[in-house]
Amino acid sequence: MLKLAITGKGGVGKTTLSSLLARLYAAEGHSVLAIDANPDANLGMALGISPDELRRVQPIAEMKELIEERTGGKPGTTGGFFKLNPKVDDIPERFSIKKDGIKFLVMGTVKKGGGGCMCPESALLKNLLNHLMFRKTEVVILDMDAGIEHLGRGTAATMNAFIVVVEPGQRSFETAKAVRKLAQDIGIKKCYIVGNKVASDADRQFIKDNLPDFELLGFISLNPKIAEADRKGASPYDMDTRVVAEIKAIKEKLEAISR
Repeated sequence: MLKLAITGKGGVGKTTLSSLLARLYAAEGHSVLAIDANPDANLGMALGISPDELRRVQPIAEMKELIEERTGGKPGTTGGFFKLNPKVDDIPERFSIKKDGIKFLVMGTVKKGGGGCMCPESALLKNLLNHLMFRKTEVVILDMDAGIEHLGRGTAATMNAFIVVVEPGQRSFETAKAVRKLAQDIGIKKCYIVGNKVASDADRQFIKDNLPDFELLGFISLNPKIAEADRKGASPYDMDTRVVAEIKAIKEKLEAISR
């Protein structure tokens, strides 16, 4: 089963790609776990989960009683003594919600210090992610920001691919290069790009010319239906067959090169 982490500069379309891949795999009958580890936390809506359901979902990083119970450390503190390998195996079933064959879990982020801070919240999230990536019967899709603080070498070893979403602009290209360097530092070797918000062949070529040493999985066209889905709180998967076809082509290339 594929284990994917999807990242990139804010606003490039990470969540769009994550949600469409999750819906495609679920439609094929796979067991899918979609994890929102993005501070913006919009993956649930992109999957088509209603606002009422989403209001009942609490990020794991904000469950203070659970964190203290499992780690023995008080959330919001650094240093001291707490468990670095807390129990996490029951968390996915207890705290996820289901939609269209997808289990959806919100990890949240540690809202303090630097990315490398040692605190009970970080210990729980890192151990949870490591556990999730070793689950052998599920496709796991992680929607995350451009940081990789949740990831460690143990997690990296389980991943099939690290996908950076870019748009036709230099800032997203620089983010892609920085993310790849961080990923390589923890042993992630397969780092691909997907071009999003592409309006022309010139945009496609611009991305290829500026990131020539990245392996390209494909492109997602600039599409008003995606924006419409966002306004309606719907899944892009249910709004437009063209974007589904584009994501399917990306998925097929990813599977071919991941074998």
